[in-house]
This record gives sequence, C-alpha cells and structure tokens, in this order.
Amino acid sequence: MIKNVPLASLLLFSSLSTPLAFATDFPSCVVELQKTAKSQGLSADTIENTLGKVKYVARVIELDKKQPEFSQTFDNYFSKRVTDWRVKEGRRLLAENRELLNQLKDKYGVPPQYLMAFWGLETNFGSYKGKMPVLDSLATLACDPRRSGYFTGELMKALKLKEEYQFEASEMVGSWAGAMGHTQFMPSAYTAYAVDGDGDGKADLWNSRADALTSAANFLQQLGWQRNERWGREVTLPDNFSYEYLGKRHEQALVKWAELGVMKNDGQPISTPDMKAALYLPAGHTGPAFLGYKNFDVIMRWNRSTFYAIAVGHLADRINGGVSLSVAPPKQDNLSRARVKQLQAKLNEKGFDVGKPDGVLGANSKSGLREFQRSAGLVADGFPSEASFNALGVR
Repeated sequence: MIKNVPLASLLLFSSLSTPLAFATDFPSCVVELQKTAKSQGLSADTIENTLGKVKYVARVIELDKKQPEFSQTFDNYFSKRVTDWRVKEGRRLLAENRELLNQLKDKYGVPPQYLMAFWGLETNFGSYKGKMPVLDSLATLACDPRRSGYFTGELMKALKLKEEYQFEASEMVGSWAGAMGHTQFMPSAYTAYAVDGDGDGKADLWNSRADALTSAANFLQQLGWQRNERWGREVTLPDNFSYEYLGKRHEQALVKWAELGVMKNDGQPISTPDMKAALYLPAGHTGPAFLGYKNFDVIMRWNRSTFYAIAVGHLADRINGGVSLSVAPPKQDNLSRARVKQLQAKLNEKGFDVGKPDGVLGANSKSGLREFQRSAGLVADGFPSEASFNALGVR
C-alpha cells in the first residue's frame, strides 16, 4: 500500500475537522493532488480532464467516519451471508464456469468453491458491485487528513489504471472506499494482482467474469494460499475443555488439538498431519467452534475479520456439497460499544490490562477477559457473556 502524501497537502488539511471544511478547501486539495499526479508521471490530459474534474462527495466522509453503535453478533453476520440462496447460486455458477475454474485450480492451487465463496460474499456473484464513482470517492478521502496518505496512493493507482486500460471515469464505480469490480479490489490490489483472464489484452474486473475470477485466484496465491489444504473446519470440544488456547496467538499443532479431545463435527477424530491450527469461538462456548489452518490466515489477509474468514470457508464447503453447521450460532444481542468500553475499563481496574478502552473487543481484550473469567470461576472463553458483565459489575 502507498502511504506517502505531499507535505503541502498534509499541511493544508491538518487543521480541518468538518466535512464542510473539506468541501470548501477541496479545490485547493485537488491542485495538490494534481502536483502529485504530475510527479508520478500521469499525463497532462488525465491531470487536467480527469483529476481536475473530480467532485467532493460528503457521503463518503460520513461513511468513513461512521462508527457503528453496536458490534454485530456472529449469528447476525453469518446468517445474512451464508444463505441457502448463495449456496444454490454458488453451485450453479461453479457448474457454469467449471472449465475456467478447473484451469485456475491447476494454475493457482485455489479450488473452485473458494473463488465462488469470495465472489458471493463480495458482490453477490457480481450482481452488486457498488455505484459510487471511484475517482470522486478516492479524491474525497485523499483530502481528508484521517487517512490522506493511503487514499492519495490509491487515487494515483486508480488514475494509472484508467490510463493503462482506457477506462471511462463513469464506468469506474464501486464502494464508497474505492473497492472495484466483481471481487472488490482496491486500486493497489487491482494494479498488483489483476490478470487478463479472457485474453482480450485488458484486465477488466467490472465487465469480465474471467478476469475477475482469475485475478482473485492470483491474489489468493500471492497471499500464500496452500495448495491441497482446506481453510479449516467446524469441530466439537470435550465437556471438560479448558479454553486455554484460543485465537491465533495460541495456535497449536493438530496432534495437540487431538490430545485435548478436539473432534470433527461428526464425532470422528481430527486428522493430524504436520500442520498447525488456531481455535476460534466466534459466539463463545455455547456456539460453534472452528479450527483455522494456514488458508484461514490467507482469507484473513483478504479481509481482517474472523467472521468473514469463517463465512468464506463455510460457504465454500457448502457450495462444494457440505452440510450446515452442526452447532447453529446462538441468538445473541448486539453489544453496544459503550458497554464494551465499560467492560474494558473494569478489566483494567481489576488488574487485567487490556489497553485503552475503545469499545472494540480485540485480541488483548479477549485475553484479559479470559483471565478474569478464569479467576472468577466462569467459563474462560473470552466471550463477553452476561455472566461476565455481571461479575465485573457492568450493567
């Protein structure tokens, strides 16, 4: 990712704090962006007639700054993404594109069902790729000091893509943050990993299914996809499980998990090749449990969300003929960030250092919560249950 930005641009916007201020000074920022574009070798035509005509989009700033009041539960997330329709459509499209997908499997090592799962989750198999003008969105974000350097880099990449492939600005549409096409690549990913899959001399992730799927396979291979390995699996835990090893920080060899009594979800012993895996309990000990292998980590490099990685993996399994989860995600209320902040503050007060309370239950918070739960005689799964809130005195 490009993280450099002209000093003049940073100075210009360092004192701005409202969308109105951004909008007022947007033309001045565009002038600075044009200087950056010139220094990076973009053509005079692109600088004047494309970059010079970008528009400020207030809605983009609103979405970028918006912090959800509640943290989504695993059930809420999973049930909306791994649906019967997506499974059925994924199977249909896998059959329809089998020749291409098998070629991609041979070349890149990524089985067809995974490409279908990514495609399904990113854009509903291409049915919704986003409608916001990418260049306008990226220019707006480049002129916001919060992540100006990153988005300035993405904007320059997008302009270079436009030049290279002769895209019309009007056809370069996507998400509010600038993700594009069937597979929602940011411009930097598009530049680095997009592949011409249909042989027309142009990597077009908007209009070519072959280009998009080939690019996704190439991206996953470059991220470290392990050929002939699965993403992970749902597992069952013994009744006396201690929950000592949870999350990526406590990855263990499969033979260790077998020794701890971890089984496949059908009750059969897990296989124990020379591999490591991490244990995830996205809904706490009352919900489903998963072992994530190396390819789980690769999925996390595509999207840094445990929920997303589990959804991709399980959707891929379902598309490939697998069955639903043996343990359904329990219905749980969304957690307010304010309440999580209180939990974090209480943990700090009691000597379980989780860092500055921010309302986000990250790895440090889960680890601290697990230690507290163990000290309080609760199930130490690191999940913010009502019992944990009550024990901490958080209402």
